[in-house]
Amino acid sequence: MSKDHLIIIERTFKFPRKTLWHACTDAEAISAWYGPKGFRTRVEEHDFREGGAYRYVMIGPDGKEYPSVGRFVEIVELSKIVATDDFGEGFEYDKPLPDQMVSTQHFEDHADGSKLIISISHPTEADRQKHIDMGVVDGWQSSLDCLDEYVAGKDT
Repeated sequence: MSKDHLIIIERTFKFPRKTLWHACTDAEAISAWYGPKGFRTRVEEHDFREGGAYRYVMIGPDGKEYPSVGRFVEIVELSKIVATDDFGEGFEYDKPLPDQMVSTQHFEDHADGSKLIISISHPTEADRQKHIDMGVVDGWQSSLDCLDEYVAGKDT
């Protein structure tokens, strides 16, 4: 896969990798933090096993729904999740959407806690650019802020 087909987002957290893994793999946790600030998420399906399907619906502050669907391709406990990633039926956007994306999440230990590296691969550079133009990087950064806040709130 060419680097010009990838989007890479990294974040370090001040909590252990096991906590990070749980927050990213437990349906109840995902519904509590997934999506940019101001959004909420409804987890409609979360069959967390290789070959299992997921369907998450982000709901914007205005009530508009943004479904995301895919299948888990590879799961390495506490280390890696690879999944297909597509926009679900009913996703409304005023421009052509990227498709056939594959998302890989790498979970690592870090000096102060843990690190998450998200790599999103696209079949073409044009699809990558469409995704960037949609605001995927800022959206993920905001979602990861929500993840950090969610875990911090669980510790109190």
